[in-house]
Amino acid sequence: MKVTLSVLKADIGSIGGHITPSQALVNEVKNFVKENSKNLLIDHYISYTGDDIAILCTHDKGVSDEKIHKMAWDAFISGTAVAKKQGLYGAGQDLLKDAFSGNIKGMGPAVCEMEFEERPNEPFVFFAADKTDPGCYNLPFYLGFCDPMYNAGLILSPKMSDGFKFRIIDVEYTEKDKVIELNAPDEIYDIAALLRDNERYVIESIYSRASGNQAAVVSTTRLHNIAGKYTGKDDPVALIRVQGEFPATGEVLAPFEIGPFVAGFMRGSHNGPLMPCKLKSTISFFDGPPVVTGAAFCVREGKLTEPADVFDHPFWDYVRDQVSKKASDIRRQGFSGPAMLPYSELEYGGIVEKLEKLEKKFKLVG
Repeated sequence: MKVTLSVLKADIGSIGGHITPSQALVNEVKNFVKENSKNLLIDHYISYTGDDIAILCTHDKGVSDEKIHKMAWDAFISGTAVAKKQGLYGAGQDLLKDAFSGNIKGMGPAVCEMEFEERPNEPFVFFAADKTDPGCYNLPFYLGFCDPMYNAGLILSPKMSDGFKFRIIDVEYTEKDKVIELNAPDEIYDIAALLRDNERYVIESIYSRASGNQAAVVSTTRLHNIAGKYTGKDDPVALIRVQGEFPATGEVLAPFEIGPFVAGFMRGSHNGPLMPCKLKSTISFFDGPPVVTGAAFCVREGKLTEPADVFDHPFWDYVRDQVSKKASDIRRQGFSGPAMLPYSELEYGGIVEKLEKLEKKFKLVG
């Protein structure tokens, strides 16, 4: 059976700042999707990470289907009404357009989708990150698909010996999608050269070179490109099919042990380590640290199993302790140097305006 997995995600309101959506808000989105998905969806799962609500759904409509996207947009609009009624912070924050125009992409919410022919067993992992941007997945996914130090299957499994094709997008180019396709291992140095720049070059999708089947997809929306100003961090979602011709679940998860430094944290203007957290984790320290959750599923004829929390294991408690130390260490540096993002990436206008005023006061001497 050919099935489409779609994830549509938005920040539409939170308790006490950027912490977590209210239960009333979550319930409103759940009820709306349940009541308006008949004859449209096969199955769905509503979750939240930090202050972002995500709709994971299965259907047979293909990617970028207008009815699927309209249902999600209307669910977020309905949830926003509850957020405003409760006085939640940032109500409707990610809904950057006034009216639906056929596709939710480019309107604020994050979207990632892929269509494929189901295998006899079809496991996948749904990742959701908060207080960071789409580049947060660059290093973990590069290591999980390219590096035999993390993905033993590249050596041990004949199904993966041909490697993977990476589709990488230049998110700073806003007129159209500007993409490049590079193959690993042949062009692994070229892939690395691009993916080192998390704020500009982002993995959009990954494919098996042996079969051409899609392995992964990442939401690549940059909110400041849509709004022209800071409206919140992008908080990307991703889907990865695992096992068989793709990396094993553990090979995909292993790179997250690093807790790589990524952009985000407070006001979207700092660097901080990406913390692998349990499902339904909230946001706290310095509006962070940047977090990622993972829900593993199997899907059969479009029907989802219950989620398995991939980071709910004693090992990841140890990792979270190490990431907490990294977060504390970089925060001790305050605004100085690499603790804060470079001028070109600062999301708040205050310091930009301040520097422009100071520039006029400089004098040439000598």
